[in-house]
Amino acid sequence: MELITNVQAGWRYLMDEVSDPRTRDWPLMSSPFPTMAISLCYAYIVKILGPKLMENRKPFELRKVLIVYNFLQVLFSTWLFYEACVSGWLAGYSLRCQPVDYSYSPLALRMASGCWWYYFSKFTEFFDTFFFVMRKRYDQVSTLHVIHHGIMPMSVWWGVKFTPGGHSSFFGLLNTFVHIIMYAYYMLAAMGPKVQKYLWWKKYLTVLQMVQFILVMAHAFQLLIWNDCNYPSAFAYFIGAHAVMFYFLFSNFYKQAYAVRKPGQEGNG
Repeated sequence: MELITNVQAGWRYLMDEVSDPRTRDWPLMSSPFPTMAISLCYAYIVKILGPKLMENRKPFELRKVLIVYNFLQVLFSTWLFYEACVSGWLAGYSLRCQPVDYSYSPLALRMASGCWWYYFSKFTEFFDTFFFVMRKRYDQVSTLHVIHHGIMPMSVWWGVKFTPGGHSSFFGLLNTFVHIIMYAYYMLAAMGPKVQKYLWWKKYLTVLQMVQFILVMAHAFQLLIWNDCNYPSAFAYFIGAHAVMFYFLFSNFYKQAYAVRKPGQEGNG
C-alpha cells in the first residue's frame, strides 16, 4: 500500500507541480489518460468496429465531404504554421537551442495556445482514416497510417503539458507546413479524374515527409552535443526518437508503395 501511495503522490506531483501551470487547466490537459483513451478508441474503430459496420454496406460516396474537409484542413494547417512563425520561429527563436518561455507574456501565451491547437489538430486528422473506412478503402488503413495517427495525440500531449514552445516546437512548425501541401493535394485529388491527372507528384509528398523527419532528427539530437539553453533534453530526445521511427516507417512505405503502386490510390481523396 505504501508503494501505491508513493506512486500516486509522485504522479500527482508530476502532473500538478512539474508541469506548466499555464496549460494545466486547459481541455484534456489534466491527465494523459483521456487522450490515451481517445487514441485507443480511434484504433478500435478503424481496425475492428468500422470494417464490421461497413461489412454489408456499399461504400459511401464522400467526394464533396472530402473536398470540404481537406480545404478546412489546409486552412487549419496554414493558421497553425502562421502561429508557430509569428509567436516564435520568426520572432527570435534560435535554431541552435531554444528554451521554453514559461512567462505569461502575450507572445509566450500565444505560442502555448498554438501548441494546444496543434495537439487538437491530431484529433481532426482521425477523420482521414474514418473516411477511408466509410469508403471501404481498407488498403489505405495500413499499420503505418494507424500508428502515425494514433500515436501523435499522446506524443504531442506531453509537449503541451510540460514544454509548450521552445526547441521541440520545431517539429510542429515543419509538420504543419507539410500538412498544408498534403491536404491541398488530397483536396485536389477528391475533385476527380480531370484534376487527378495533374497530380503526378503524389510520391514526392512522402519524400517531403521523410525530409521533414531528417530535419527534426538533426534539430533535436544536436542537443546531445551542446545544450547551452538548458532545454529539457528528454523532450528533445523524445521528439528525435519519434522522427527516427517515422522516418523508417515512411521510408519502408515509400519503397513498397511505389514499387508496386496500384492505379487510383490517391490518399483520402
